[in-house]
Amino acid sequence: MKNSRDAVLGSAFDSARRYEKNYTGCAQTTIAGIFDALDIENDDVFRSASGLADGLGLTGDGSCGALVGGSIVISYLFGREKKDFADMMKPMRSYIMVKKLHDRFVEQYGSCRCYDIQRHLMGRTFNLYDPAELEKAMEAKMLDHCSKVVGTAARMATELILEEMERRKDEKQEGGSYDSRRMEGKRRSIR
Repeated sequence: MKNSRDAVLGSAFDSARRYEKNYTGCAQTTIAGIFDALDIENDDVFRSASGLADGLGLTGDGSCGALVGGSIVISYLFGREKKDFADMMKPMRSYIMVKKLHDRFVEQYGSCRCYDIQRHLMGRTFNLYDPAELEKAMEAKMLDHCSKVVGTAARMATELILEEMERRKDEKQEGGSYDSRRMEGKRRSIR
């Protein structure tokens, strides 16, 4: 299990990093990397992250898109469904998991805010709507820096997802409550 777990985590990192370098869009590239590693397909979830890159809408002024992308996958897999909307406790597991992801991410990068991470990694921030600033971002190797952040966020989120799946499996074996339908249709298989 450890080797296959390490392979899944490595796949999440490598795929997400490669997607960010080739296509950009940190929230989507994080989701794509996690989905590849866990063999998940859902274009609606992927598409929903389109405007969330570079701190929301390329503003740099919000949470890192990689962190948001990982949070979206966790919420997709373990969050509250519309039929359970009135149950305020139903999303608690996803809250706890996303908080763990946030805390690990902030421990690694010092902040969850895109501009803070840019400043930490490249010494300054960039306005990606300004062609001259975009050119400076490329000169500062923004794609290299951000692709590592994306890979790391994908790996962190995937690790939390695998831990939760293992916890639920153990709970089920011990006779606890487990709703297997939550994962049906979301995951084809875990390698």
